[in-house]
Amino acid sequence: MTVGLKRELGLFSAINLILAVMIGSGIFVSPASALKYSGSVGMCLVVWAICGVISLLGALAFAELSTVVPRSGAEYAYFMDSFTPLHPFWGPLPAFLYSWLMVIIIRPAEVAVIVLTFSEYLCQPVMDALCIANPQGVQQVKKAVALAGLGIITYINSRSVRLYVKVQNIFGSFKVLACLVVIACGVYELSIGNTANLAQGFAGTSASPKNIALSFYSGLWAYDGWSAVSTVTEEIKQPERNIPKSIMISVPIVTALYVCMNIAYMSVLSVPEMVGSQAVAVTFGERILGPFAFIIPLGVALSTFGCALSVQFGVTRLCYVSGQDGFMLQGFSFVHHKRHTPAPAVAFQGLVAFIFIASGDIVRLIEFASFMIWVSYGTAMVSLLVLRRTRSQVPRPYKVPTWIPIFICLVAVFLSVTPIVTDPDPMYLFALGFALLGVPVYYCCCYKKTLQPKACLNRLTYCLQVLFEAVPPDAPEP
Repeated sequence: MTVGLKRELGLFSAINLILAVMIGSGIFVSPASALKYSGSVGMCLVVWAICGVISLLGALAFAELSTVVPRSGAEYAYFMDSFTPLHPFWGPLPAFLYSWLMVIIIRPAEVAVIVLTFSEYLCQPVMDALCIANPQGVQQVKKAVALAGLGIITYINSRSVRLYVKVQNIFGSFKVLACLVVIACGVYELSIGNTANLAQGFAGTSASPKNIALSFYSGLWAYDGWSAVSTVTEEIKQPERNIPKSIMISVPIVTALYVCMNIAYMSVLSVPEMVGSQAVAVTFGERILGPFAFIIPLGVALSTFGCALSVQFGVTRLCYVSGQDGFMLQGFSFVHHKRHTPAPAVAFQGLVAFIFIASGDIVRLIEFASFMIWVSYGTAMVSLLVLRRTRSQVPRPYKVPTWIPIFICLVAVFLSVTPIVTDPDPMYLFALGFALLGVPVYYCCCYKKTLQPKACLNRLTYCLQVLFEAVPPDAPEP
């Protein structure tokens, strides 16, 4: 028997993985941007619905890619298989830059921000109940709780995939339950006649193309995460069946939840109240739940914990496959000889996220660097079209119409350019600069391999093996 990643994620777990990554804190905390830019409740609901359809189309295109390239890593794997044969230098570069950005900056920083949000919503009700108002002490407690939460998710992801599945299924269920509580409150308010805000319909709809564009930009960012299941293709049971099926179930569920939750918010809060609220769901809960308002912050905390757990789960698989191809340390591609988890990669991601949490405010870094995610989505659509020509003979149990990847590619270009055009900021240059910094690193360390201290790297790999009891995948089980 050999050591390696095992197929332990069934259909329900795959659905929960997508729900966990897509439903973070956004729909609870700040769904007001789409309303602000669309200008009316009617147009806002249309934006949320259309964004759900666009996300479904993009996810279905990824489902086809996962059947052609049945390897974990999502975009990274697609870039390697589609572009590498085209040119010895430029071909592997997109895959390296993607792993460079996601493994070093974007995903661990995203985990750090989500864990800090978890701590914020878990601690604040307790602090208020205990009348603790010392700002410095409160911040220290929140950071300590965030670090504890990071330690827990890192332990879960390194311990076993089965433990991850059990925990994620529980938190995913609670997350959907929190959404249903908001929706149920909205249904009650509508049933007693509180329809004044919704009755405004499309009155006040913005006629500015820029504002409409920004409303869609805000909505589509809230739906981000639909590619999550493609990052763990090697651990999905019957991926050719379960990946498309999980997408076709989960993305419509998220769309329905998002639209219904916005209707619920609008049944209680006016447009100015929603736009002006820092945490819409909390304001909604305080208005309608009274002494049970703590349910909303608790729901946000559960939602963010599950989201952070799944984001880290996905990026460790990217780190794992990058190590296999020599784009990261070889030791990151090793797995625990009994638990079959990429323990060194999980520990590395936990360490990087720890550094981000300890370093201070990183929210702006995420805001400016995350537009690169849609660059990767657009490039993935190009890789799908390339693979249809270069691997036309590969069986495709699932295939989308050609207009879908072309359409998603255009959407990706729009979402990549919009933030730079509408709000030019030097931080975008920093994000692009860090991405371009990967080119000389790739040239020296991966292409020419002139800056690889082999003795040092071999010793580090040996230390990782001993420390984490890890062995190369496909090695005989001890």
